[in-house]
Amino acid sequence: MTTAPLNFAAPDEGEEGARAELYGLLASLWLAPPDGALLQQFSTAVTQAPEAGAHLEAPWMQLVAALRATTAEAAAAEHDALFHGVGKPEVFAYGSFYLSGFLNEKPLAALRTDLQALGLTRDAARVETEDHVSYVFEVMRYLIAGDDTALCHLEQQRRFFRAHVQPWVLELCGAVLAHPRADTWRAVATFTAAFVQVETQAFDLLEI
Repeated sequence: MTTAPLNFAAPDEGEEGARAELYGLLASLWLAPPDGALLQQFSTAVTQAPEAGAHLEAPWMQLVAALRATTAEAAAAEHDALFHGVGKPEVFAYGSFYLSGFLNEKPLAALRTDLQALGLTRDAARVETEDHVSYVFEVMRYLIAGDDTALCHLEQQRRFFRAHVQPWVLELCGAVLAHPRADTWRAVATFTAAFVQVETQAFDLLEI
């Protein structure tokens, strides 16, 4: 899978459309620095909080402000400093690292098994393995907005989220928030953490 172009959800698309687009936005921002086109979207598009007064309002406005304040060049330099660099990255964005302490370990194998059951494979052109945060977010986007109703339904979303997002993404966000070089991605991590918390609570309610 690869990240699809971002389209801000229209008001009539409803909550599910908004959820899918938020996953898509986060997948894009964790995978690569925002380019000029995405920054332009944030400078001109209607970017109100998903729900006024709700848990996401403050972190969303922080994210909007950060993307409006940066440039493509500054964002690229920060992304490179955090997630690339010489030798090893300052911050790892892979689930296996947080779940096992190492890359390419059993959590990645378990994820690949679940992806195979969903009929999903990694784009061979990508260097990132499937446990990169952008990949699991893009899978969530697919499970929300995909056309295959046999796979793309709420219970499938809950299972995948519980297995491959909830156990480690907050720890990733904490690593970014603790890094002194984080600026734009401090806002990305803050919003990601808030969004994951909202999703966790929503999936918990399914069992009540």
